[in-house]
Amino acid sequence: MKAILAIGAALFAAHAVAQAWPAKPIRVMVPFPPGGSTDIVARIMAQKLEKPLGQPLVVENRGGAGGTIGAAVGAKAAPDGYFLTFGSTSTHVVAPSVYPKLDYDPVKDFAPISLVAVTPYLLAVNPQLPVKTVKELVELMKAQPGKLNYASAGIGSTTHLAMEMLKNVSNTFALHIPYNGNGPAGTALVAGQVEILFGSLPSLLPHARSGRVRALAVGTPKRSLALPEVPTVDESGYRGFDASLWLAFFAPAGTPQPVIDRLHKEVVAVASAPDTREALDKAGAEAITSSPAELAAMIRDGVGKYAKVVQAAGVKPE
Repeated sequence: MKAILAIGAALFAAHAVAQAWPAKPIRVMVPFPPGGSTDIVARIMAQKLEKPLGQPLVVENRGGAGGTIGAAVGAKAAPDGYFLTFGSTSTHVVAPSVYPKLDYDPVKDFAPISLVAVTPYLLAVNPQLPVKTVKELVELMKAQPGKLNYASAGIGSTTHLAMEMLKNVSNTFALHIPYNGNGPAGTALVAGQVEILFGSLPSLLPHARSGRVRALAVGTPKRSLALPEVPTVDESGYRGFDASLWLAFFAPAGTPQPVIDRLHKEVVAVASAPDTREALDKAGAEAITSSPAELAAMIRDGVGKYAKVVQAAGVKPE
């Protein structure tokens, strides 16, 4: 009898949590500076989630160390449903291999909610660089080894690894200049402070469309709907090349299950809506959702996969 009463009390408490939440604004940690792909997609989603949740979603940016500083804040936040982290491949599967003293466990410290989008990486150069194709860029890097430089969103970031992958398959060398996020890296490329960036498509898209940077190729196996005229690296002679970034919502571990369930329901509904898909397409991202269990499995599998990529790229842990 006591067991039945305990189960009933737990179900009632869970129902009460679901009914009461959310009762105040929800903070969303974006662990990168404004202007990058994570920030752009997070703001699209935050705006569209406000109506179904009935509360404002306040985006906070805290960049640094490949997104791990902001992700650590999210991991340690109170598990009450009022603090979410907009994580990515960088923060949840690459970081453990790059930062051995990581201040959070991407598996144990977060409650996955859902995937939101996948974004390609775009290989772009400053227009002053006399190349218009991947082949011409490779030839120039081989002719001037070490004289060209490339930006990234930070040491060990997926933008860093994308360029290292290209260097590896093309047997070339260029000097790495890490920045604090995709936004600053793109700004440096436009300003001519660096010559090359294999950056996130959403952050580079406005610059590519305006001609402030020259797009050479996308890193995904298929061309992007946002830039259909730009070939893939695979089409450019490097078969099997694949560089992309997934983005997802997380809550701190221990967040009540009714809150996770409600968040998952609303995130999937919003990401699947035609107007959201259109907004993400225009930003250079492709909407994609998952169950919390599927996202958790992706992270567990991804940590091992990217450990091999980091080792092959010769990225030195910080």
